[in-house]
Amino acid sequence: MMYQFGWFSSGRDKAARDLLTAAHSSIKRGETKARLAFVFCSRQPGESAESDLFLKLVRDYQIPLVYHSYQKFKAGKTGSRQGEALPRWRLEYDRQVMDKLAAFQPDLSILAGYMLIVGREMCARLDMINLHPAAPGGPTGTWQEVVWQLIKSCADKTGVMMHLVTPELDRGPVVSYCTFAITGGPFDKYRHQINGQDVSRIKAEQGENNPLFKLIREHGFDRECPLILTTMKAFSQGDVRIVEDRVVGRDDKPITGYNLTDEIDKLVRYDFREK
Repeated sequence: MMYQFGWFSSGRDKAARDLLTAAHSSIKRGETKARLAFVFCSRQPGESAESDLFLKLVRDYQIPLVYHSYQKFKAGKTGSRQGEALPRWRLEYDRQVMDKLAAFQPDLSILAGYMLIVGREMCARLDMINLHPAAPGGPTGTWQEVVWQLIKSCADKTGVMMHLVTPELDRGPVVSYCTFAITGGPFDKYRHQINGQDVSRIKAEQGENNPLFKLIREHGFDRECPLILTTMKAFSQGDVRIVEDRVVGRDDKPITGYNLTDEIDKLVRYDFREK
């Protein structure tokens, strides 16, 4: 029986569309022996121009589409129960999502640009892995937050990883990852340009147009698609599985994550020449 993936996204930008296109293309070419059982989006038609493009892409690929607007659902809802990581109403959103997906039986679901924390109940119901734009043990949060933290801490290395989704944000067991240096060449040049400056001021004045910010993001993004595709292949071929919230290899022994740095570097083309 063919391996089935579920796909979760908020469809908020071109990156979300590029990731879906890469996965769909790999399957169509026969490189990944699997199928996309469904795509779930946390935005509905008409919510934004970017997500409308994402929803259209899913339909064009003829993948079953399920959506449930998080923004519409949360309108007017406040408060949380003491001791819970998420408000009760937020957990109800997850329950409604699970109800909408009840007809599907994915072997594994992939969160690729899904901008919501997943609650404990959904984590227990579905095996899910998340794409996170940092190396194991690195900064948490969105890719923008990660890059600013890397700049602020003067980190010399970062990466991209896929990890098991747990209620703890971006801290589930690592499934696969790759790393890359953010020193040398133009990295050092751009670091020198901001040396001694207040990063919060740079963020406020230049934002994502800062050259160092853009370069780190470019190198990270170039690795996201290859890492997702390589990881999907590993799961569809049985090289890695999730068993009782543990990541195990073909021999059923726990693993701490596949280091795919060498494989990913061969797939990524880049140079340090000035553009």
